[in-house]
Amino acid sequence: MQADRNDTVLQAERLGKQVSSPEGTLAILSDVTLAIARGETVAVMGASGAGKSTLLALLAGLDAPTSGTVRLAGKELTALDEDGRAAVRARHVGFVFQSFHLVPSLTALENVMLPLELAGRADARAAALEVLGRVGLAARVGHYPKQLSGGEQQRVAIARGFVTRPDVLFADEPTGNLDTHTGERIIDLLFDLNRATGTTLVLVTHERELATRCARVIVLDAGRIVADRA
Repeated sequence: MQADRNDTVLQAERLGKQVSSPEGTLAILSDVTLAIARGETVAVMGASGAGKSTLLALLAGLDAPTSGTVRLAGKELTALDEDGRAAVRARHVGFVFQSFHLVPSLTALENVMLPLELAGRADARAAALEVLGRVGLAARVGHYPKQLSGGEQQRVAIARGFVTRPDVLFADEPTGNLDTHTGERIIDLLFDLNRATGTTLVLVTHERELATRCARVIVLDAGRIVADRA
C-alpha cells in the first residue's frame, strides 16, 4: 500500500545500507521503497537480522543510507548533514525504545520536559505535566526512574515521545522488556495516543499479535521488503 502523495509524511526511495565486514561488503538493506501517510499505524516485522532496526534508524535520520533517499515531513533527510538531521528529528520525530533510555538523574517530569526545553519551549513544564497525566502518572512526576516500575518507566518514555506532538513516533520493540500484561497496557496507550493526536506510529516488533493491531504490516527478509499489506 502506498500513501497518497499529498498525505505522505514519510517516504523512502530505493533505500540501501551497506557495511564493511571481514567477509567483505555486507548489505543490511537493499532497494527499500515505501510511503507512509499521516496518522497511519505501521508494523515492521521480520526475523532477527532482517534489517528492521536499521530501517527505523534510516527513516528517523539517526543514520545515513549508503544509497537512496528519505523524506520526512517534507524534508529530504539524505540531503542534510548530521546537525541538519538532528534539527528535523527535534521538530518532527518521537522515539520509544525497548530499554526506555530515561536519564536516571532526572525525575519523570524532567525527562518529559527535556525535548521541549531543548526546543526552547516556554511551556515545557505545563505540557509535560499534561501528557504525564494522560499516561496515568500524575502522581509520579517527582519520582526518578529507579523509583518506577518497568511499565511506569515505559509510560514516561511514551510521554516523552509524544510531548512534542511529533509527526512520526518510532517505537522499537516497545514491550520487549515488559511482562505480557504490562506490555498490553503500553500498546493500548500507544494506540490511544495515536488516535488522539494523529501522530503516525511506526512499530518495529516481532510480535504478530501486536502487528495485527496496526493498519499496515511491512515484512522484511534479508534487508528487502517481501510483504506490504493492509
